[in-house]
Amino acid sequence: MQADSRSVPLARFSYLAASAMSLAPPHTPRLRSHQMRLAEIVEAIAAGDGARDILAAVTPGGGKSLLPVIAAARLVAAGVVSRVVWVVPRDSLRLQAEEAFADPVWREALGHDLAVRAADNRRDPARGLSGYVTTYQGVAAAPNLHLGEALRHPTLLVTDEVHHLPALGDEPAEPSLLADDAPAAEEASAWSRALSPVLAAARVRLHLSGTLERADGRAILALPYRRSRARAKAREVDLEAPGWRVVGYSRAQALRDRAVLPVTFGALDGEARWSVRGPDERVTLGPHRLSGAVVEETTRPALFAALRTEFAEALLREAFVALSELRAERRVRLGPEASRGLGKLLVVAPDQACARRYLDTVRSWLPAGVAAREARLATSSERDAHETLAAFRLTPRPSILVTVAMAYEGLDAPEIAVVAALTHIRSRPWLEQMIARATRIDRHAGPAEAQRAIVFHPDDPLFAQFRRRIETEQGTLARPRGRGRATPDLPLWLAAERAAMRAEDPELLPVDSRALGLRYATLRPGPEFAEARDDPGIEPAPETPSKAERRLRGRLADAVARQVVEDGAEERAGQLAFGPHANHRYNAVLKRVTGRGRGEMGAAELEAALGWLERNRIADHLHLLEGDARYAWDARRGAAQAKRRTRRARAPDPRQIALGLD
Repeated sequence: MQADSRSVPLARFSYLAASAMSLAPPHTPRLRSHQMRLAEIVEAIAAGDGARDILAAVTPGGGKSLLPVIAAARLVAAGVVSRVVWVVPRDSLRLQAEEAFADPVWREALGHDLAVRAADNRRDPARGLSGYVTTYQGVAAAPNLHLGEALRHPTLLVTDEVHHLPALGDEPAEPSLLADDAPAAEEASAWSRALSPVLAAARVRLHLSGTLERADGRAILALPYRRSRARAKAREVDLEAPGWRVVGYSRAQALRDRAVLPVTFGALDGEARWSVRGPDERVTLGPHRLSGAVVEETTRPALFAALRTEFAEALLREAFVALSELRAERRVRLGPEASRGLGKLLVVAPDQACARRYLDTVRSWLPAGVAAREARLATSSERDAHETLAAFRLTPRPSILVTVAMAYEGLDAPEIAVVAALTHIRSRPWLEQMIARATRIDRHAGPAEAQRAIVFHPDDPLFAQFRRRIETEQGTLARPRGRGRATPDLPLWLAAERAAMRAEDPELLPVDSRALGLRYATLRPGPEFAEARDDPGIEPAPETPSKAERRLRGRLADAVARQVVEDGAEERAGQLAFGPHANHRYNAVLKRVTGRGRGEMGAAELEAALGWLERNRIADHLHLLEGDARYAWDARRGAAQAKRRTRRARAPDPRQIALGLD
């Protein structure tokens, strides 16, 4: 994709751009070409250019998360906007967005002091900061809240992975595929309906995406389209639309800039058998070779069976061995004490049942003492999935993560060096996002020239087609309208496949499979993972607003609980009215004192509440519950006990009277 030809003279750059160029100290990071282009655009908007929309089509792994920081830093400083609202497709990406603003290196390089927080749908989502991060689901659940925020504050609205939002009123290119995944399609439409008025109210809109095509062929919300100049009956994103500015950064550009790593594909061939229900009994079909001709009736069922039988273990083993070799090589190069930069493995499974089975398999290859720490699971059904993702990104362990879809898009974990693509999905945008998890340059692993990204995958024709197209397609064309047959790589063919070939589907049962050969030399196992150790010298990640709030809420809860326990001991001595549910009552008193519950407080308010608790006893303020039917009896009892304590404190001690000491 070519960037918009309109430009702004460098003389008009503020310190924002200059500080990241050659004028900066040697240790200061430099903006890449697309980030510089965005700096030019926001400088022009700040100077009254009149543009309102910026489209940034940046290849996955190309540094997209810094663009909202660049835009916000200049637009807030210029008074064009006063609030940043960053909307992401998944909850796990909210914390990464916070970290982008909290990164101390870029705060210094860009000269900004902005902070945003990962917000839920409670009132005042920004809590006194420069903005907040929410999800498309969050906007759909409370549209009036977010619309009100955009109306009250001049807003820079960032729509991350905007291709998740379908244009309203646009029909899919293949209606049958939409019907097969109707709940997901309806949810996406609900996101668009809720976000449309927020988009209209925003002062400036920044649209981010690694691909400009949607899974179902529908147009993308808010983007301008025109009839394609290259293909009849097709439409494409209009890169020259009035009021729009465009930033493009293709994979080819990123490779030239050494912003991403080239990918080495390990294609594993195999064959599989499966059974289907016949007129009288089940019939076994196959073996069918994965690398055979594209025959829908056999290729997809063979892949389905292979990912659930012996073939999957063989491919998983290849990825595990490659990671072992890589970690051994880097440990020699980086030193025996190194724990960061050794490389990690991401395993993408077809469903949660397979993910759990893959996890057990990988752990069986690890030493018993470290297996549970080194290999973890992150799926939507796991209660600690977000904590596991954070640990995988920010700490030496785990070094192996098994997931289904939570980590395929947007996960910023530069230490991932190997991906095991054990998934049915064969759409180009989805697979691009998946392999991009391994193409980020790891600053702990030494020079970029010494790093590599390895992706192991089944050697089926559909993946081979993706591999051939990855360097040549730009992804700006939208699918033509109509009811024509979908092409094999249309992303939502997966929806139809999942509907027809679920693991519990009695019509198709995997029988067995085997791997036949890898396309490049097989790697030998390296040292065990037991040699990995925690590095006491690791720099802690910057504390984001939501992390600070969680820490302060924990301290506040502990402080309240401490008073409850202490006052409970006094009650047992007959000195204070206490009773059951004291913790609930004490928190209710604190809420009346501060005016907000803990969940609604920002960091500054939580600090103030902690200061109040250090100087006051909640038991002396139980009268604040008077008039509340939920606490009336306890309040009256507490007030009476407080009066008795006061009288006893003022009355002379009989023993002192007897001794003449009154």
